[in-house]
Amino acid sequence: MATVELTKDNFDQVVTGNQMVVVDFWAPWCGPCRGFAPVFESASEMHQDIVFGKVNADQEQELAATFNIRSIPFVIFFSEKVILFAQSGALPAEGLESVIRQARAIEMAQVHKEVAEQQAQQQQ
Repeated sequence: MATVELTKDNFDQVVTGNQMVVVDFWAPWCGPCRGFAPVFESASEMHQDIVFGKVNADQEQELAATFNIRSIPFVIFFSEKVILFAQSGALPAEGLESVIRQARAIEMAQVHKEVAEQQAQQQQ
């Protein structure tokens, strides 16, 4: 599966409509972003059950600000609408594969339970 271009108009729909989504915030002028692009594209071809989305941080400044992106490339991994991983810097291929393996191994029912408990505590 090729990567999907994400904008403020389709971001929420893609994240909420898919079980796993990996997002790469990038910009055309960014050397490390250009270096990471083939790694990201290759991972998208190997893991066709995961949606790989790219956000041009220059064109989607509002979306980048939503996630407080200060340096790029910046990768965010969502599973069932929960952020499991967020990090700036270009990941090597094995680093990205490691994140994917670890995310697949997480028991999301437990994560959702913990998130609900935290939200309940914050409301008190």
